[in-house]
Amino acid sequence: MRVSQRWGARPWTVLALLMVLLAAVLLWALASGSSNLPLEQLPGWLFQPDDSAEADIVHRLRLPRALAAMTTGALLALAGALMQVLLRNPLADPYVLGLSGGAALGALSALALGCGVWLVHLGAFGGALAVVLVVFVLAHHDMGRIDAVSSQDGSPRLLLTGVMVSSISMAGVSLLLTLAPGERLRGMLFWMLGDLSGADMPWPVLLAPPLLCVLLWPLGRELNLLLRGPGPAQMLGVPVARVRGVIYVAASLAAALAVATAGTVGFVGLVVPHALRLLIGNDQRLLLPASALAGGAFLLAADTVARTIAAPLQLPVGVITALVGAPTFILLLRRGARR
Repeated sequence: MRVSQRWGARPWTVLALLMVLLAAVLLWALASGSSNLPLEQLPGWLFQPDDSAEADIVHRLRLPRALAAMTTGALLALAGALMQVLLRNPLADPYVLGLSGGAALGALSALALGCGVWLVHLGAFGGALAVVLVVFVLAHHDMGRIDAVSSQDGSPRLLLTGVMVSSISMAGVSLLLTLAPGERLRGMLFWMLGDLSGADMPWPVLLAPPLLCVLLWPLGRELNLLLRGPGPAQMLGVPVARVRGVIYVAASLAAALAVATAGTVGFVGLVVPHALRLLIGNDQRLLLPASALAGGAFLLAADTVARTIAAPLQLPVGVITALVGAPTFILLLRRGARR
């Protein structure tokens, strides 16, 4: 993967346009539902709420879910962009190292036991972090191993370790689904497909995407150099083992928070960074914050469609992201091949 920048000296223009897009999608999400709300009155209900039923719908139902969708999409897109740097592969995604399998096993274990929402989220977060720890320990020495001549590193070993751990986790998931009581099976399947219907958004999680962007901003040069390969990056003064460790921990934390909030939502971390890379280049100083904004807008739009297309029924948001993401990704691959 080569570093390129197609927007010249206009990175703030890109970020400003993405912010406008995110704000427009947010207004659409707040106004849409089983009962549509007029856009011209929406700012009043949002910033000066009264005792009306419309203000109650906005603040108690739609705004928490919209914030959860925005944050989850931003975290997944950030994790995808970081994983693509870590593995030097534009087709990597947040779940490539087994995070989804571990989170699913933890969450479904809590659901099978009849636990509440918070314990389900805690189980998902704990399962994802457990997989992160196992993969990191098993592949720790390979992550820092560098051959300055051939520019080979431990990325393939890291990837294979994650795949094997994911296989073990998914075997446990299959066992849980087979043994689950019938009355709990629907909720478990919805969570596996990605579901924001019961999502809540605590403020620390809401602040995670901008905080990660701020913390990773000083590493922008090192991330760009790492795309050339670990050998050339090492010769240019990049502490490769330390930078790769930071990338791995940050991407894993972002993916774990996203999975704990919304279940296993696919294609966001794969399609959004890849599409932006084709549009604005591969400079990580711009790509990471742009991915967070675009990922939030994409998942928020998908969730709005999921809860309105068959209202009052609500579809799992993972179904919409798969239906949109898979064809989009095929088109992006064809465009990339032509270029």
